[in-house]
Amino acid sequence: MTDPYLTSIGTSDATSISLLGRDLAGELMGQVSFGELAFWLVALRRPSAGELRVFEAVLVALADHGFTPSAIAARLTLTGAPESVQGALAAGLLGGGSRYLGVTEDCGRFLADSLAAHGSPLPDSGDDEGWDVIAAAAVWTQRDAGQLVPGLGHPVHKAGDPRTPVLLRIAEEAGTRGPHLRLFEAVGRVHPAILGRTLPLNGAGACGAALADLGFEPDMLRGFALLARAAGLLGHLAEEMRRPAGPGIYRETDRAVRYLPPADAAG
Repeated sequence: MTDPYLTSIGTSDATSISLLGRDLAGELMGQVSFGELAFWLVALRRPSAGELRVFEAVLVALADHGFTPSAIAARLTLTGAPESVQGALAAGLLGGGSRYLGVTEDCGRFLADSLAAHGSPLPDSGDDEGWDVIAAAAVWTQRDAGQLVPGLGHPVHKAGDPRTPVLLRIAEEAGTRGPHLRLFEAVGRVHPAILGRTLPLNGAGACGAALADLGFEPDMLRGFALLARAAGLLGHLAEEMRRPAGPGIYRETDRAVRYLPPADAAG
């Protein structure tokens, strides 16, 4: 006889559904927000009011950023398979990688690894100089390895990502501005002298730092970015049904493509 498969998430019988040890219909529906439930499902604990405010701010910050590749992929998939909303949504989510959406995880991991490399004790919350020392070591490590610093730079918001200062303020007000966000801010202060140019602290990186300060492991952070972007993609798909852009994108691309025979390409 095999051992039973164990879960602490949910179960059901003929008359009830249990989720996280609570009665879904009697204790959760209408009483718990979706954001609170998402936090609870992953952390297996209910968030405080401050934690929930920061968490939901992160989800809002990551929900949409316009006609990004993920949104275009979702729209074009719907163009080819209008009966498959699930396929179109999945197509958009599959593009969440190192350039888009994955920065949330990459930055959270970079900050967590940098804090672990420094060890204890960490500087006091107001000791900017102490945080700058840790940040400088982290940025130098990335530079010496020939790698980009996650959370720095943005293709659109060259002068500053408008999400970053708002998320920092909310975390401060909520009492969750912890070591990851403080190190992230320090990276913003020290990197110009090391890299020779000034780059904005992007919102995706700030979200990764904020989630890490809520206690989530780096491996989970991209999942939250995808959770947020699913809402944005669903909005794009609803708009695509009302006002299609996919067929026009396809026509423009088709007209712009020039066939190059393999022999010419090789030469």
